[in-house]
Amino acid sequence: MNICITGALGHIGSALIRNLKITDLKKVHLVDNLLTQRYCSLFDLPDKPKFIFHQLDILSSEMAPVIKDSDVIIHLAAITDAESSLDKKDLVMTVNKNGLENVARLATMYKKKLIFPSTTSVYGSKDNVVDETCLELCPQSPYAESKIWGEKLLQLLGKKTGLKFVIFRFGTIFGYSIGMRFHTAVNKFIFQAINGQPITVWKTAYQQKRPYCDLNDCVATINYTINHNVFDQQIYNIVTVNHSVKEIIEVIKKYVPKLKIKFVESRIMNQLSYNADNTRSLRRGFKYSGNLDRSIRNTIRKLKNVNYESKIS
Repeated sequence: MNICITGALGHIGSALIRNLKITDLKKVHLVDNLLTQRYCSLFDLPDKPKFIFHQLDILSSEMAPVIKDSDVIIHLAAITDAESSLDKKDLVMTVNKNGLENVARLATMYKKKLIFPSTTSVYGSKDNVVDETCLELCPQSPYAESKIWGEKLLQLLGKKTGLKFVIFRFGTIFGYSIGMRFHTAVNKFIFQAINGQPITVWKTAYQQKRPYCDLNDCVATINYTINHNVFDQQIYNIVTVNHSVKEIIEVIKKYVPKLKIKFVESRIMNQLSYNADNTRSLRRGFKYSGNLDRSIRNTIRKLKNVNYESKIS
C-alpha cells in the first residue's frame, strides 16, 4: 500500500509519519509547500517505509502523479489558525477550499480513498452536548466555515461519483510533535506558562467547555481507519476529553505553579459552552488512550530548559 499525506510536516503530520502502523505500507508521499518552514519535521525519519518528499502546493498540477501512485490520501494541508483566519479569508479560500477541491477531484479521478480532517469548531452550538447529527452548525471563523464547505463537497462527490472518504471532526489537538505550532489553546497556554508569560484567555471563555483531542488519539484514528477500511462516507467526532479553560490551566499549574492569567478580548465570538459526544466513533471501533495531564507534562518536559522553572525533572 502507498499513501499520500498533504501538509505532512505540520503538527499532526510530523507525528503521524513517525508513528505509521499500517499493514503492508510500502511508500509514503509527503507533500508540503514549506510555507511554515518546518524543515525539522523531516529530520530522523524512520528507515521504513520509503518516504518521498514533494515540495508542492496542493493546487499544483504535479499533485496528479502523486495521488495516482497512492491508495489513500490523508489531506492535512490547511490554514488552521481560526482567529488569524479572519485576516486571511482569501488565503483560507484558496488553501482550504480550492486545495481540497483539487485533491478530491484527483482522488475521484483515480478512484482513491480520502481522509478529511474537519473540526468540532463547526458546532458553535448552544446545546450542552453535540454529536454528528447536529444540524445547527454555527461556524464563527473562516477556518470553520471552510471545513463545513469541505464536508459538503465530499458528501456531494460521494453521492455523485462514489468517492470513498471519511470525515473526522477533531477536537482541538494538543500534544507534542516536532512540527507543532502554538496557536491552539493547550499548547499556547503551555508555551506562555513555561516562558513566564501570562496565559491569555478570552474573557468569556474561562469556564466554558470545549472538545479536545490528544495527538496520539488523532494518529491512532488515522492508522485504524486505513487498517480497517473505514471509508464509509460518514462524519465522526474524534474527541479525547471535553474541558473548560479553567480545568486545563489547573493541570498546567501543577507543573508551573507560578503561572499568571490575563483576560483578553477576541474577535471570535464563539462564546457558547458545549461538549462533543464521541459515541459514534466508539461504536465504530475507535479507541482513546490520550490523557491531558500526561500530554501537558510531556510537552512541558520538552520545554523545561527554555526559561522558566517548573516542577518537572
